[in-house]
Amino acid sequence: MKSVIEYSHAILKEHLTSNDIALDMTVGNGHDTLFLVQNVKFVYGFDIQKIACLNTKNRLANYQNYQIINDSHENFLNYVRETFKGVIFNLGYLPKGNKEICTQVSTTLKTLDLVLKHLETQGICVIVIYSGHQEGYQEAIELEEYLRQLDQKEYDVLKYQYINQINNPPYLVAIRRKK
Repeated sequence: MKSVIEYSHAILKEHLTSNDIALDMTVGNGHDTLFLVQNVKFVYGFDIQKIACLNTKNRLANYQNYQIINDSHENFLNYVRETFKGVIFNLGYLPKGNKEICTQVSTTLKTLDLVLKHLETQGICVIVIYSGHQEGYQEAIELEEYLRQLDQKEYDVLKYQYINQINNPPYLVAIRRKK
């Protein structure tokens, strides 16, 4: 079986081509961004932490098909003027970073709502959710509540989760826009 991260990449690869635009809404240390720049035409990456943007730019030193933006993902429409087919959120906090700085449910929900309205038909949005810390737990509850209410005629929503692991392991939600 694939890990949650491996599966998130597999889903993206299944839906995206080298002609597509993708968004990494939480670049972190650049692992998801690197995967995307290797598989799509162009990537817009966002993070509120300067160190995350720097780490990602360093990881992408051999590539040019990206723009890393030190801003909240909720402002992505200020930067992205073209259609996009793939999106990834890797929620929580920056690995090996300040755990006090983490994604916030209100911002995540606002951004996700905008993403789904602008995502191309047959586009895919994957969200890796970490519910093992207080903010992440609340974020998971509210995200799932929001996702359950999406019209099944317009979106497919999948949850990929290990159920026999301790300490609330991360899990994946994928949303495909049908029309």
